[in-house]
Amino acid sequence: MGTELNRRSFVRGAAAIAGAAGMAPLLSACGGGSAHQKTGANTASGLKAALPAYVPNTSIKPDIPSVAGSADAATDPGYLAYPTSAVTSVSGVPGKGGSYTAVTPLWGTVPPVGNSFYQAMNKALGISLEMKPADGNNYNTIVPTMTAAKKLPDWIQLPSWWSSAFNTGELAGTQLADLTPYLSGDNIKKYPNLAAIPTGAWQAGIWGDKLYGIPSFSSQFSVVGATFYRRDILESRGITGDQVKSADDLMNLGKELTDAKGGVWAFDDLFTYIFTFFGAPLTWKVDSGKLVHTFETQEYLEAVDWHNRLATAGYLHPDAITKSTTGAHFYSGKLLIAGSGTGAWTLSDYQSGVAANPNYRRGAFNAFAADGKSTPVQYMGSSTSMTSYLNANLKHDQIEELLAVANYLAAPYGTAEYTMVNFGVEGVHHNRVNGVPTFTDEGKKDVQPQTYPFLVSPAAVTSTPGSDMVTKDIAAWQAANVKALAKPPFWGMNISMPQSIATASAAQAVNDTVIDCIHGKKKVSDVQAAIATWKSSGGGERLKQWMTDNVLDKYGTNQ
Repeated sequence: MGTELNRRSFVRGAAAIAGAAGMAPLLSACGGGSAHQKTGANTASGLKAALPAYVPNTSIKPDIPSVAGSADAATDPGYLAYPTSAVTSVSGVPGKGGSYTAVTPLWGTVPPVGNSFYQAMNKALGISLEMKPADGNNYNTIVPTMTAAKKLPDWIQLPSWWSSAFNTGELAGTQLADLTPYLSGDNIKKYPNLAAIPTGAWQAGIWGDKLYGIPSFSSQFSVVGATFYRRDILESRGITGDQVKSADDLMNLGKELTDAKGGVWAFDDLFTYIFTFFGAPLTWKVDSGKLVHTFETQEYLEAVDWHNRLATAGYLHPDAITKSTTGAHFYSGKLLIAGSGTGAWTLSDYQSGVAANPNYRRGAFNAFAADGKSTPVQYMGSSTSMTSYLNANLKHDQIEELLAVANYLAAPYGTAEYTMVNFGVEGVHHNRVNGVPTFTDEGKKDVQPQTYPFLVSPAAVTSTPGSDMVTKDIAAWQAANVKALAKPPFWGMNISMPQSIATASAAQAVNDTVIDCIHGKKKVSDVQAAIATWKSSGGGERLKQWMTDNVLDKYGTNQ
């Protein structure tokens, strides 16, 4: 089918685009200052008071139940088939006839204005909601124009990896509505589908101890990505994923698999997905009460050195060095091991793979410690990187009406409402093919370029109808790794930084040098020099002092 049923592909892929930043605290750069939003983060007591209660929805039982891990982590439940019983999660029509506008990013062709799906959704929701999807590639420049003019729509999606560009922390309470009185604690139980969204996802929308954001594409199993491999090819050579238990194992595998004369290389760029396996912190660690940045650790340099040796040994695909590798390299078997966001593991991936090779099967290595001895640790990312907000100019009754609509949009996987939101009207926008909602031509044009789930959507599930193998493989991998998940310091803390500090945190010059080094173009000594410059004159020391004074000393690490 033409669309993924659980939308994992988008949000997890976004983490890959953002790199390690997808797992860092949600940063917002402050401008001239705001009377409402102070620099810093949420207090422990304020966060606890603002968070909604969590009440799981059990209306449709999964084929593969969720497995709990440590640090509030859990695997996504798995469904081997699309539910056939049309369970209803919302009674009646949620809206009361109001008229609103909504803006969301869209990476694809914009559906026609006022199309049949939008009309059917307005009828189901009981409101007139004018959807205005904007080009996702330019979204980080489109939104600031709206905020500067103070002309936000009634409902808007603000992806967290652009929080700095949007000044989200400063917008909270000035242009964005405070939802704390409506959704904090047991208040959310008025909206059962919203209450079923994991607690960590709501944390992404809390600024200054108040709740503003509504999560989309949330998951309790959130990591920056995985190191994938061509399971069918490796197993045909007697190699299984569980044999890789150290960095040496992976390097030796690169030597065994690479055949440059035959046009086959072992690796794409892996650094973002494995540098923490060397013991390096994701961004920060606290040592004897003091903050230490990952750039300052020997473990980070060891990871850089390892990847540099991988590249200079010739195990890295030449196109990885020019940043031009594609899925086609992986499907054709010219590239056998590639790091990517977990959204790469989907039904469409399987379909593309088997089109190139009938035996195609994607696998992912388990988390490992580089030394092969230590306990593996996989750092968690935010439970969502997509959060929508309501306009602060809305009246009380309007906010309640839109929250009732949000409750409809957040209906769990497989319910009647979920099917409507994701596939439209049966017989018009989709038909059931072997029990699976499958788009008609009208559905491909109007529904498939998704917009409503960017306003709010239920927690992620794993489901790839048409390939039970993929669902089972993903569920097994998550179950094998969920115990390794751990929260990094400042996990999920929305931190509003002055612009100069946010620029220092980005450390662009260091990261550019690291990329050249791990591709074999520069030496580790060049990285060390770039780090030294960053610390002394690039704002590194000021960043550490600011984080110590404004976050660590006041709010702790949230671990």
